Order: sequence, then structure tokens, then C-alpha cells
Amino acid sequence: MDGRDLVRSVKMVGSVQGLRMVRAAWRRQRADARIPAPRGAERARVPGLLVSAEPGPGGGVVKFARSELLIRVSVGGAVFWSWDGAEPLPSYALPGAAPEPDPRAVLEPDKNGGWQVVSERLTVVVSRHGAVELRTPGGVVLRRELPPRWWEPVGGGAARWVQRSEVPADARFFGLGGRAGGPRLRGGTYRLWNTDPGGRFGPGDDPLYLTMPVQVVVSDAGTHLAFHDNTWAGRVTLREGEEGAGSGHDRPGTCEVRMEGGPLRCWVVAGTPARVLQGWTALSGAPALPPSWALGPQHARWGFGSEAEVRRIVAGYRERGLPLSVLHLDIDHFDAHRVFTVDRERFPDLPGLAKELREDGVRLVSIVDPAVKASAGNAVFDSGREVGDAGAFVRDPRGRPVLGEVWPGECVYPDFTDPLVREWWGALYEERLSQGFSGVWHDMNEPVAFSAFGDPSLPRSARHALEGRGGDHREAHNVYGLAMARAGYEGLLRLRPQERPFLFSRSGWAGMQRYGGTWSGDVATGWPGMRASLALVLGLGLCGVPYSGPDVGGFDGFPSPELYLRWFQLGAYLPLFRTHAAIDAGRREPWEFGPEVLAHARAALEGRERLRPYFVTLAQLARLTGAPYVRPMWWGASADRALRECEDAFLLGDSLLVAPVMEHGADRRAVRLPRGRWYDTATGAAYEGPGQVLVDAPLSRIPVLARAGAVIPVRGGDGGLELEVWAPAAGRSGGGLVVRDAGDGWARAEVERYTSRVADGRVVVEREGEEGRVAYPVRVRGLPGQR
Repeated sequence: MDGRDLVRSVKMVGSVQGLRMVRAAWRRQRADARIPAPRGAERARVPGLLVSAEPGPGGGVVKFARSELLIRVSVGGAVFWSWDGAEPLPSYALPGAAPEPDPRAVLEPDKNGGWQVVSERLTVVVSRHGAVELRTPGGVVLRRELPPRWWEPVGGGAARWVQRSEVPADARFFGLGGRAGGPRLRGGTYRLWNTDPGGRFGPGDDPLYLTMPVQVVVSDAGTHLAFHDNTWAGRVTLREGEEGAGSGHDRPGTCEVRMEGGPLRCWVVAGTPARVLQGWTALSGAPALPPSWALGPQHARWGFGSEAEVRRIVAGYRERGLPLSVLHLDIDHFDAHRVFTVDRERFPDLPGLAKELREDGVRLVSIVDPAVKASAGNAVFDSGREVGDAGAFVRDPRGRPVLGEVWPGECVYPDFTDPLVREWWGALYEERLSQGFSGVWHDMNEPVAFSAFGDPSLPRSARHALEGRGGDHREAHNVYGLAMARAGYEGLLRLRPQERPFLFSRSGWAGMQRYGGTWSGDVATGWPGMRASLALVLGLGLCGVPYSGPDVGGFDGFPSPELYLRWFQLGAYLPLFRTHAAIDAGRREPWEFGPEVLAHARAALEGRERLRPYFVTLAQLARLTGAPYVRPMWWGASADRALRECEDAFLLGDSLLVAPVMEHGADRRAVRLPRGRWYDTATGAAYEGPGQVLVDAPLSRIPVLARAGAVIPVRGGDGGLELEVWAPAAGRSGGGLVVRDAGDGWARAEVERYTSRVADGRVVVEREGEEGRVAYPVRVRGLPGQR
């Protein structure tokens, strides 16, 4: 941050708080300059030559002159490898015990003087110098890990390391958490350090709020996911490969992972994209299932300001016939910005307001920030000091609570890596429930400490419990938001065990899906920001976090009516459909943009409500299989190179293809189609893929295409569930899955499977296992003469 940025920050938050920001930043930098001590002289190390090997469960240990490599294939097919004795546990990514080793996988000598482990889905080959190759059963190399290198401080301490890898020349990289420049990650360096970019971000900004060392690699050879299980600060440098022309040689793609410390260990899952995500979810935990009401339209604004304004907004939706399921209250409803409080002047009867809205079908969701105002008499601060022997808050190396400047002023930070602190924090959500809130969204939990310059995070020297192991903020920072989400989710579950908790968080790490979803954070208002918001949703889904969405319309600035509408139309097809804006960025209610936008926004809202049964089904399937709601175009055809390059459209489940309009003034757009027949759901026009087609995209709608043969659960005119069936192509069949909405509790999901086929000129729909019985009304579309 330069001097002009500092002046702006002081003007934004007030001169007193601005000066405190300068003081806090200076205090943090002074602490980090002294502790931890400078690394000093370092000794470089590589594995050396192979010495011996010891077979073990699912693989074994390969010993080198200066290191040891553990290889273990699990029953589910995931491959684990690690150096220097690192085990799968402890791990923040794994929800419990590590998967059992596969007894069929055996370590055996390789013909080239190394060793190999042959499993059902992968063969792991270890060279004499410590390179690790992951091959398909047919022998094609998916990934080659070069021998790693460590730099160990001569005086002792954490060793930093680098792991370089090679992938096929045609491979494309995806993932690494929430990346604004994705979903395809081109050549460049991506930091692994959860960061508040400071008010807004666009496609060129990195890192953002939720980073994770999870990369998905797609090539002709197959798809695989590689997860380097290390929470320390680091960076990943990617370079796409290049195929040789004529007699030229291929240049492989490369990946370089550098970590400041911690274990060098990795999990790899390979197969089709669906199998990869299923394996990753089996490893890192099933996604939390959002309540069905959280799949409806949601509205938020920083600055509602009062009960009267909340009622006015809800009345505006109702008077105009606009569906609304959830309304979010930002920090302006707190008393002096202090978490777990209410400003009684502006919200004199919040429980009464919540009850009134709930009777009208609208739930209230509350923001929750981790920073606690460090002031005696603040109930949360006082109770936190009584937790355990040393209190609940993060401390510096001298044992004093770390202080940072946030919205309430000078604050302390709960150490969520301590189980006692998580239990204490989770119990505090009783206050939110008593106020009538139905769910929470976690903000500012990277965590953020306002800074006049530099990184807006806690000192890297700050101390954390780390589940009793102890360590500093370099290791704990990236999992701070994840551990806070766990505290909140488990607290809500204890307080209301009969209801599924609703929680989404700005920051997190691998395994975040176990506790809820996430959202884009403060995405910049503009067409590039809209593109970035879609990239985030796609990338996070491939990392195992299926429930996410952007601030529709952008967080800052004032969107044009056209931009707002196009963003709104995109948001209607994303899992978390929420408008939101900064306190000084104007309103985001559809009627604020004129009658034409209002009419088209109403159509988008009604379309979302019509698809609610489909979203319920996708949510259940995400929990059961790990498949994200929103999928890249290559999801079912990863060998199609043209689809790997497609970043401006997506699949919603297996049945729908959504092509948002992300350019000013566009009323037509090109759409790349996967193989098969696709129907324009608005016009009924049929197109054959693979290939590219030009479709109409008037301001009233964005192109949405249905796969031929698809059976889609939708809400009928009477509010009941009906099946929308798109006619299969001649000689082909289709189908779809339906999971009925069982409420917001824990009823077991029943997956109903339907098939469609053409017989004697008519479309026949049958339910598998039920002798063809179909209990819902069926509407067939796509036949000649139909729309």
C-alpha cells in the first residue's frame, strides 16, 4: 500500500482508527522481524540414491541415502506418498481416520532398478533418484514428481522445500481454491496464503480469500487431482506444456510447489472427473447439505440500517411478486460492530422481526466476524479470557494476546485451532438463534487485521494451539477460517440437532465443504468482475466445495442496468444466488434498475424457483457423490480439447448447459456444445454437438440448453413436483435423477432414477425398479411442433 492508499484508508475509516491501523501494522512488522528468528545458514538436501525398500500395507517405504519415501494406496484408490516419515494424520483436510490401505497393492522391484506399486487405478513407479511417476493401468504417465529438495536451517527449525512435477504437454490446470483468473489456470505463480485483497478484486488479483493446494489436471491421458497436504504459506508455479510440431519434441507442462515449512506429503486421485471428485470427497469429507430454503433467492446489503428498512425491502419483493427466501444482515446491525450483539435502537425487536419474516417465508441470516473487541465489559471478550488455562485468544511468543485493528476497534482473535476454543465459540451462536437467525455467514476470517501497509493478517510469529501440537501463524493462517467454520457448524448442530445448519464462509481450506459453502467475497463491479465470479464458482467446485456464489452485481461501485441484469441472470443458475453490495455502492434490489430490468429479473427469479427441485436434487447428489452443481464444460468429455478451453459457459448438473452473457451489448453468443443433441429451452431449437453454434441471447434471458433425453425435476404450476423431459434423439435414450425435498432435517435421501426413450413415435418415461411407475406429472418437450 502506497501513501495515497494510506490516505484513502484513513479517510474511509476515520483518522483515529487510521492511526491505530498504522500502529498495529508497525507492531506486527516489529514482532515478525524478531520472532521467529532469521533462518540464517541453510543446508540443501535431496533424497540421494536408492538404498533399499520395505514392503508394507498398501505399498511400503523406499529408502534413499538421505531420505525415505512412504507410498500407500488406499482401498478407495487414492494414492498417498510422503517424505521423511510424514503420515496422513494429523491433517485438517481429513475429517477422521485415514482410509485403510489396499491389501492388493504391493511394493515390488521395477525393471529399471527402482520400485513400483501396482493398483487398480494407478501404478506408482519410484526411480533410483527419488522421482515418482503416476501411470494409468495402460502405462501412460499422468504425472511425474521429480526428486524434491529441502533447505534445512543449520541451527534447527522448519525446513522449506520445493517439489517440481511434470504433466503431459496437452494438460490443463484447474483448482487451487478460489482463483479469480480461472477456472483454467494458465502459466504463472499462485500464492497459498488466504488474503483479503482490500475492498474489491478482479481477474488479475491473487491470492484471494480461500486458497488450497488442490490442483485438478486434465489431459488426453486422463484426469487426476493432486493435493499437497500442507497448511504453511507457499506458492505454486504453473506452466502449460506445448506439443511438438512435425518432428519436434513435446514440452511437458510443469508444476512447482514451494512451501515455507511443514510436511511434504501428497494425495492423488485419478479417473474420470466424476470419479476424481467422488474419491476426493471420500477422502476430505462429504459436503454439508444446505437447508432447502438456502437454495432460493437471497438478498443482502451492507447498510440496511434498521428494522424499517428491512421490512421495506421484503415488502418491495412481495408487492412486485418477486420470490425471496433469505435476507442477510451485515455488520451494521451489531452494537458498535461488536459480534454477537444487536443495536437496540435500530433493531428494537429483532426476534419479532425474524418471526414476522419467517411467517412470510423469509429467513434471516447473520454475519459473524471472528475479531472480538478487546474491552473489559464486552461479554464475549470476558468469557473468552476464562477459556482453558490461557484464554481463548491467539497470543504472541511472549504470551500476550495479539491485538489487531478491525471494525469494532482494537480486537483479539479466538484461536480456533484449539478444541476448547471451538466449543466455547460454538456455544455463542445460541445468542444468534435466540435473535431469530436461521443461519450465519462468516466474514473477515482470513483472518483480517486492518493494515496501513503490507499483508492485512496476523503476525506470522503469533502462536496457535494447532490441536495441542503448538505452532505459529505461518502454519495456522490458512486453516483459520476452516477451523472457525468447524466451530460454528458444530455449535449450531449442538444447539439445534434436528435442523441442518446453514453456514458459509469467506475463508477456508481443503475440507471446507464439510461445514458449509463460501462466496466470492468483494468482487469488483464490472464485466471482468462478473467473469471472475464464475471462475471462482467453477474452481471451488473442482476443489470439492460445491455450494458457492458471487455478490450478484458486484460488491463495490454502481453496475449499469445491463450489467446488473446479466449478472442476475447468471446468479440464478449458481448454487448460492445472492445479491450483495458495499455500504456506499448503491442498492441491489431489482426494481432500482428500471421497469425493463425488473421484468427480466422477475423472469430469472421465477425460473430459479421453477428449478428449485433440480437444485435440491443437485445438493443431495453433491453430498452423496461429490459432484458439484456447477461443472466445467469438459466434465463428461475431458478428452475433448475444445471443451477444456471453454471458460464462459458451464453445465448445471448433467442436464443443463448455461451460457451467460458477459459482454456489454451482446444479444447473441457462440456456445461450444458437448457431444449429443441439445435443445434451446426458450425456443425449442435443436442443435447437434460436438461443435460450436450461435444462439440468440436477448436482454430478457441468457441461453440455457437441455440435453436430449434429460429428465429434470421442476416445480409445476400448482407448486408440486413434475418431470420435464426433453425428447431423446432417434435411437437413443436418456434419463435423470430426482431426490425429493425431505425438509430441513436429516431424513435419508431417496434417489429416484428415471429413463426416457422413444417408442412408436412417443416419448416413454419410466422409473427404474418401480415397474415403470411414474408418480409425477410429465411434460415432454423437444418434439416437432413443441417449444
